[in-house]
Amino acid sequence: MTTITLIRHGQANNTATDEAGYDRLSDLGRQQSRWLGDYMRNTGQRYRKVYTGTLTRHRQTAQEWGADDFTQDARLDEVRYFDLSERMHTQFGIPHPRTHEDFINHLPLTFSAWQEGKIDDVPETFHDFQTRVSDVIHDIAEQGEDAIIFTSGGLIGMATRVVMGLEIGAFTRTILPIMNSSVHRMRLTPAGLSLIQFNAVPHLEPTDRHHAQTHF
Repeated sequence: MTTITLIRHGQANNTATDEAGYDRLSDLGRQQSRWLGDYMRNTGQRYRKVYTGTLTRHRQTAQEWGADDFTQDARLDEVRYFDLSERMHTQFGIPHPRTHEDFINHLPLTFSAWQEGKIDDVPETFHDFQTRVSDVIHDIAEQGEDAIIFTSGGLIGMATRVVMGLEIGAFTRTILPIMNSSVHRMRLTPAGLSLIQFNAVPHLEPTDRHHAQTHF
């Protein structure tokens, strides 16, 4: 049975205030990615196919992990959350999230408004995001070869929603705990794709790496 492994990128520039500024790994993000690559190789994990989104942080994570060659697919790119946040601020006066605690409250509000079509001039509709995520995950799974995908937390959350049939509240709660460089797995069975692992960080479990268990 084909297994798809999804990896969230390493820690990005968490002091950024826009999409472009966020889209590069921090020094810690590079280290998280290298640790993950070492762990997977040391435990005998190999992949016939390697995919990334087209974002810089996706490619950097794959490279630091140890991928020599990979296929880029724009359908694996993250939702443009900074843009959604700016529209929420402009339309409804909702402050931009500045901390993880702010984000915990901000994300459900934003995604609910996005799903309901209440945010004007969005870069992508909620339905279009869900459709492209479903399409790319199933397309890769149906190639019939175990694959690893370097992408982002929102996409991993949406893939989980698609596979598990999650309603909007459960979907947003799924995204919130996803850690940088975390491992998620789905397996294609005769009944369809099933989630078999979520948010694992075995490479960050040693005591001296607990500081690297980051969300932003």
